[in-house]
This record gives sequence, C-alpha cells and structure tokens, in this order.
Amino acid sequence: MTSVLYDTPGPKAKRRNLLLSVLFFALLALALWWVWGVMDDKGQLEWSLWKPFTTSEAWTTYLLPGLADTLKAASLAMVIALPLGAVLGIARMSDHRWVRVPAGAVVEFFRAIPVLLLMLFANEFFARSTGVTSEDRPLYAVVTGLVLYNASVLAEVVRAGILSLPKGQSEAAQAIGLRKSQTMGSILLPQAVTVMLPAIVSQLVVIVKDTALGGVMLGFTELLNSRATLAANYANVIPSFIVVAVVFIVLNFLLTSFASWLEGRLRRSKRSTGAVLGADDVDDLNTGKVGGTYGTGAGGTV
Repeated sequence: MTSVLYDTPGPKAKRRNLLLSVLFFALLALALWWVWGVMDDKGQLEWSLWKPFTTSEAWTTYLLPGLADTLKAASLAMVIALPLGAVLGIARMSDHRWVRVPAGAVVEFFRAIPVLLLMLFANEFFARSTGVTSEDRPLYAVVTGLVLYNASVLAEVVRAGILSLPKGQSEAAQAIGLRKSQTMGSILLPQAVTVMLPAIVSQLVVIVKDTALGGVMLGFTELLNSRATLAANYANVIPSFIVVAVVFIVLNFLLTSFASWLEGRLRRSKRSTGAVLGADDVDDLNTGKVGGTYGTGAGGTV
C-alpha cells in the first residue's frame, strides 16, 4: 500500500526497523542500569530516603498543598488565556486596520518576551503600583505572566486553525448573506476547534509546567517549591525530584488523555447523523417510493 507520504515497509525494511528497535531498547536499558548503579553508589536508593513518601505527612504537609497551588495558578491562567487568545487571534484577522494592527502588535510583543521576565515585571508592578499583599503577590505575578505569554501564543494557534479551513466555507456563508461575525462564530470557529485542539492542549501542558518558574524566582509555593522544603526536612533531594517529576508526568498525561478523548468525541459528533439506508430503502428510492409516498414523475406530485 503506497501513499504520498508513506510506503508500507517491505521485508528488508521490517528487519531493519526491528533491529533498530531492539538496539534502541538495549541502549535504553543500559542507560537505566548505569543511572541505577550511580544512584546506588551515592546512596540515593536507601529506603530511609524514600520512606517519607509512604507516609501521609510528606504529602499532606508539602506535596499536596504545592500541587493545589500549581493547579490553581494553571487553571486561572488557562481560563483567562484561552478566551483572550481567541479574541486576539480573531482580531488579527479583522478587516479593520485599527483592530488588526494593535492586536498584532500585542501578540508579537508578548510572544517575544520570556515568560519568566513577564512574571518578574508583573511582580514588581503589583508590589509598586497596587495594594496586593505580599502573600498573594506571587500568585498574581505567576498568573499574569502566564496569561500574557500564552494568550499571545494561543492567538496564533487560533488564527492558524481558522486559516487552515477551506475558503469555500467563508464563500458559502457569504453567499447566503451571513455577516463576517456570524460566519466566524457559527461556521469557522466550531470547525477550527478540532484542528486547534492538539496545539491548544500542548500549550496547556506548557502552562502547567511553567508554574514552576514562579516557585524558583518568586517564592510561589507551587509543587516544585514545596519539594525544596520537603527535601530540606528529610534530606532526600534526588528522590524528591524523582517523585515530583512523576507527579508532573501523571498530571500532564491525564490532561492529554482527556484532550484526546475530547478530540475524538468532537470528530465523531461532526460525522453524518442521518439514518442508514437498507436494501429495501434503496429499492423504494429506485421505484420512487420514499417513506410511504410515491413520486409520479416530473410533472406530478410527491
């Protein structure tokens, strides 16, 4: 079976792929064995370093509160950045120059600045120009930095998703008299959601991970920052890093799995929902009988 992008591998290609796969897994096993040996030599596999994670104190006092702050900051940033990014992306496609140019300037400006720098600027702004307390300031700064950066990235995702649709969609909407706003809201955006979903989910995963920047630079008590306190109390730096990494992997895996399920559901919902015709129905159509009514020809009634 041959396509433009892919040829079904023949016997030689299958043997080569199998050999490369075996070689890869062998090298991976050797790397893991080497890491295990190094950790064992350094005493990082001793049960005393891992035992705290089997008790509730390490989780309820350090990790779970940190995870809650991570989810809080990421959720707030997602809720604000998604609609803001959609508005900016649509504004960049406006026919009005006074809308398109400022939107483009905002997107290009904030997309070019590192998210950590945005967090630092936001922290200074809240400290010098607002009455936000020092306890709430790290959360405000982290959310602000994440929103400004990710809304700009999502704006480009939305714009690319809409532009990827066939022009016939817009032309058909214009032919039946729909305004551009109606075309965008009723026709283009609903279809573009499925196209944009993988890129949007990738950016949401980035939001979850970037909350750790606030813990490193601003003292925000997210998961990675809470790990540092736990490691200082139990003297298990490497094990704590490994456990937190696993937590992040599980969290992002759940997010991507939900997105995959949602994407599949959206794709299925866009399929035809008409009734499937059986053999008898086809015979009825051929004889002019449809649902109990009969056609009487071109000049008759149906």
